[in-house]
Amino acid sequence: MLCLLPAGCGQEEGFPEGSTMARIRDRGVLIVGIKFDQPMFGYKDPATGRISGFDAEMARLVAKDLTGSERNIRFVETVSRERENFISGQVVDLVIATYSITRARSQLVSFTDPYYNAGQDLLVRAADTRINGVEDLAGKTVCTAKGSTSADRMHNEVSGEILAVVDGYSECVPALLAGRVDAISTDDTILLGLRDQHANPSALRLVGKPFGKEPYGMGIRKQDTVFRDYLNGLIARWLADGQWDRAYRDTIGVSGATSDESKPAHR
Repeated sequence: MLCLLPAGCGQEEGFPEGSTMARIRDRGVLIVGIKFDQPMFGYKDPATGRISGFDAEMARLVAKDLTGSERNIRFVETVSRERENFISGQVVDLVIATYSITRARSQLVSFTDPYYNAGQDLLVRAADTRINGVEDLAGKTVCTAKGSTSADRMHNEVSGEILAVVDGYSECVPALLAGRVDAISTDDTILLGLRDQHANPSALRLVGKPFGKEPYGMGIRKQDTVFRDYLNGLIARWLADGQWDRAYRDTIGVSGATSDESKPAHR
């Protein structure tokens, strides 16, 4: 007999009745909150509408396992300050959006194990030789995003800087090049993506001195332990069987970055 179920024969019996996985399988579409303005992680091409990046590839792998095809997915733009609201309000099934795991956020949502490790850094104008680390930020204006751990770390751990807080990092690059701000601060790979996407990447310089570690997790509704454990199993499988490495190579790796520090250890 042929199996005509969209998610595959084994999964029809494998998901507990009433679970988030069963609900998504029956709907036939996974709904994922993601950034639209972060090259290499979540970026919407204005010409084609396609969402690309490492987070997008992680989401497509989840969709493939749940529904049988990576195409059975709907991406919803989710800026940093709205991630918890979109999860608790069930606007999305999960958020995969450079979502750093923190104690405060874990009071509101549940996180999977880390699927990526980033480090916070600075992006500056290439011609500006005054800034070579966070110690040089006194009196300088730094652009970062609302609701991000980058903004929190700048506020709590860095002295003397002036924060310019915006909705999305795409707003920071024009401000930096126009001289309205002196630096952009967020996770290093996001900064690489912002630099490489620009028409003149040589006009921007990544300082290259990370000053904080950011483990990314997938965010889901609080106390949905069955869905969390399922997703943790997928992440462990991808780290072990090469799917994580392929996703990295095809997205972040295009910039020349290596995964040595970014790939979580197998669990």
